[in-house]
Amino acid sequence: MLTTLTTSYTDTRAADLAWALGCEPLPALATLDLELTGAKVQLRLLGASHQVLLEEEQGVCSETVACIRGSRTPLPLGVATRVGDWEYEFAARVEMLSPGSFAGRAQELLALVSDHPHGLVGVFPGSPHAFTAMLAQRQGGRVHWRTWHAYPQDGQVVATRTRVGVRVKAAA
Repeated sequence: MLTTLTTSYTDTRAADLAWALGCEPLPALATLDLELTGAKVQLRLLGASHQVLLEEEQGVCSETVACIRGSRTPLPLGVATRVGDWEYEFAARVEMLSPGSFAGRAQELLALVSDHPHGLVGVFPGSPHAFTAMLAQRQGGRVHWRTWHAYPQDGQVVATRTRVGVRVKAAA
């Protein structure tokens, strides 16, 4: 689903992004509710980037990647932790692109996500290449989502990948 967001950038640089687990739902500019084989997933576009809410029988998980007021947790390259009975894995990378490469990469990502039934893209006013895109899916016992945050003024795309799955308990 493609939407034009009625706000200006809140996170104006990739370096402004922070990461947090367990935040309450923040005000969203656009949402997409998905049912992925027993998992309820809500993709949320914030003026300050994204939030994903996951709810399953095992509990809830909330991931926020945004410009979070007062946060001291910068965007990590990787995280592996437990959230209740789940194994949570997160990875992020920043792609530095030339202006020509950036436009092509932006078009590729917009095409990938905008028409996907589990995808949500919000384009910010002022540039067709300033956007946040999110895509969720279920593979086996895990829920996966990927996000892309595009900063055309700096030629940067921040890509994140998350996997959440039930921890296998050792036999007694």
